[in-house]
Amino acid sequence: MMKMMIASFFKEARGSALAALATVVFLIAVPANAAVKIQEVVSPGGIKAWLVEDYTVPLVSMKFAFKGGSSQDPEGKGGLAKLMTGLFDEGAGDLDRDAFQDALDVSGAEMGFSAGIDEITGSMTWLAEREDEAVRLLTMAVNEPRFDDEPVARMKSQFLTSLVAEERDPNTLAGRQWRQEIYGDHAYARDSDGTKESMAGLTADDLRAFHRDQFAQGNLIVAAVGAISAEKLGQRLDQIFGALPEEANLSDVPDLEPKFGHTVHYEYPLPQTRLSLLYPGIEREDPRFFAAYLANHILGGGSFSSRLYDEVREKRGLAYGVGSNLSNLDHTSTWGIGTATSADRGAETLGIIREEVRKVAEEGVTEDELEAAKSFVVGAYAIANFDSSASIAGTVLGLQLAGLPIDYIDTREATIRAVTLDEVNEEAARLLSVEPSLLVVGPPLATAANDDAEKGAASSDDGDTIRQAPAGALGEGAAGADTGEVGSKPSTGKPGETTGSD
Repeated sequence: MMKMMIASFFKEARGSALAALATVVFLIAVPANAAVKIQEVVSPGGIKAWLVEDYTVPLVSMKFAFKGGSSQDPEGKGGLAKLMTGLFDEGAGDLDRDAFQDALDVSGAEMGFSAGIDEITGSMTWLAEREDEAVRLLTMAVNEPRFDDEPVARMKSQFLTSLVAEERDPNTLAGRQWRQEIYGDHAYARDSDGTKESMAGLTADDLRAFHRDQFAQGNLIVAAVGAISAEKLGQRLDQIFGALPEEANLSDVPDLEPKFGHTVHYEYPLPQTRLSLLYPGIEREDPRFFAAYLANHILGGGSFSSRLYDEVREKRGLAYGVGSNLSNLDHTSTWGIGTATSADRGAETLGIIREEVRKVAEEGVTEDELEAAKSFVVGAYAIANFDSSASIAGTVLGLQLAGLPIDYIDTREATIRAVTLDEVNEEAARLLSVEPSLLVVGPPLATAANDDAEKGAASSDDGDTIRQAPAGALGEGAAGADTGEVGSKPSTGKPGETTGSD
């Protein structure tokens, strides 16, 4: 499923009673056919939310998103969205940092914010018996973040330390260059972390202006799960969000067709090579989406059961992990493949990956593979998405972010079961017959296999792009590894990086 941008709810320092209750919920086994009944709530003030009422435990989880995200960072102010989301619990309203965090501790609530490429998300989980205080604090954080000098300076210092470290990580540097090759001058090419220069220049006034532009009712999406009625939720929606402006002040972000058929080879002298391939994807609202999704599962999304896993790891032991994913941003969609292998077998591994892609594109998948994929994708959905009130809230928010209907959970299985073998193979052929963009991070590929492995990958007019890692750029232990995360809604906008499961 689409990306679930879920903040961590269980910080060690807070909410022991809440964490204990949540742990109980996490330990409850959820059947594959678990019923999740979603209702739309409209507050007296006109704010909408999707609600799943559940009184199993006296707990409420709310997740919300403001469309915009780090793609709205102004030119020269990269990292602004990320910095802002680190400061909402650092003081709000008439409470400075210490007073706000003390009050949050006493309330037993857990609050978090994060910045994705296309939206800023927030969350709060609270005990029903302490709802008034929890909602009061969330209301202050959403409407009146203080952005005081000391917290701003401290957070900037932390982010700057991370940025300095990233400048010594070849995978980070290579990823930045690859995004520039793929996305050009589009907002998606910019790093959501910003640069040392942009982060150092950010001010409290920048944060206040960005918050004012981004937080509005018109770009707000809300999901709530737990021990709260529709009537009470409507009241809380107006309390938390009712004072926000009606419309956000967002910059236009155009749709984008990524650049394919291009190779970036970022060289550095370590015994590991990271390989990433990027093919065209499919929009989430496209009726052919599940045909492509099932093809991806068979190719590389099915973990231990995928063709890539079988050929690359099981048969040859070339990599610890290898996988593929469909990725959807608001303005582009891609199909990525990634792995990391020993440098002396990089060309061999790349050749095997390309051969398996060719087989799926030209020969298709089998009926047995398709039926197994359908069974897994249907059965794993509840386990991955309904194991707690927080995960259900994240799922319900994700449905709205993806523009899916409110009965999606009820109709999902039938939609998947109806996909035919011809439809799957047609989508595989359509999307995987394109020459991919290729990123190689590591030493030069073995000469003997180099021509075959990179065949066609640099077929664009621009040819291959070779980047030599700058002196001192390589820190100890900086070798990359595939994250293994598979989903359809990336949080970062970085090619091949996704979260969640559809």
